[in-house]
Amino acid sequence: EYKLDMMQSFIKEQKVVVDELSNLKKNRKVYRQQPNSNIFFLVDRTETLSQCKNTLDELKKAHQEMENSEKTKIKK
Repeated sequence: EYKLDMMQSFIKEQKVVVDELSNLKKNRKVYRQQPNSNIFFLVDRTETLSQCKNTLDELKKAHQEMENSEKTKIKK
């Protein structure tokens, strides 16, 4: 149950990121923070949006698999 809640939280966060990137004007700059650092690098908006959408799809798929697994455990 806790893992499912965490996964839902990650999905919500990723949806916000995708929505924000989708609604940016074309000429806006996008920066990505390096992991475990306070350094940001300029990135391509379109490429980053595509990566974020892929991440969202992967999170949704993993969440669905976790839900199905939980349902299977309950049935047993």
